[in-house]
Amino acid sequence: QSLLGNHDLHLLGVAHGVRRPGRRDTLGPILDAPDRATLLDWLRAQSMALHRRISGQDLLMVHAGVLPAWDVATTMACAGELEAVLRSPALGGFLSEMYGNEPARWSDALTGSARLRVIVNALTRLRFCTAEGEMEFETKDGAGEAPEGYLPWFDVPGRRTADAVLAFGHWSTLGWLSRPDLLSTDTGCVWGGCLSAVRIGATLAERELLQVRCPQAQAPGRGQTLYFL
Repeated sequence: QSLLGNHDLHLLGVAHGVRRPGRRDTLGPILDAPDRATLLDWLRAQSMALHRRISGQDLLMVHAGVLPAWDVATTMACAGELEAVLRSPALGGFLSEMYGNEPARWSDALTGSARLRVIVNALTRLRFCTAEGEMEFETKDGAGEAPEGYLPWFDVPGRRTADAVLAFGHWSTLGWLSRPDLLSTDTGCVWGGCLSAVRIGATLAERELLQVRCPQAQAPGRGQTLYFL
């Protein structure tokens, strides 16, 4: 199984004509492929979050982050809402309303495109948020460069997934981070770092890091500092 991230959703947006390709996008081989429809249908069938129980402990896998108010069950339910839309005839309409930073905060009362946009932004774009769960999307630096009043999402006190192990990528300026409740695996492959994977053993504490050094495909953005092993 694979997890969908922000670039995968962007590919769907471009394929459905609701977004123009970005200057540095490399989507052409997929969009021009003779089996394009099959490839895009496969993508739509992938997951927004994955949950496993290993030796009595929860492993929750997402592309970017989880809001502090969400527990494992809520995260999986929200991911399921999004997956249902991605696989439905309503996909085009959803994609046309997917982009944007508002609402910046979760509420159980949210409905429609606003609710789905918060879910998308949390699962595929989140780096920093306030203790109350208000998301911030401008800062792409490392964890120590949080804007005033914001924290890395995984360091928010009282985070409801604190008893689980959270595995995620997305944050290349954070780099490799392994602690009892966390696995951060984006080590900047596209920037000339490594492509990283983790082999989990009989328990979630048994972790083997596997890495392949990658050629640089793109230059980091201005002001970005990357931390490679």
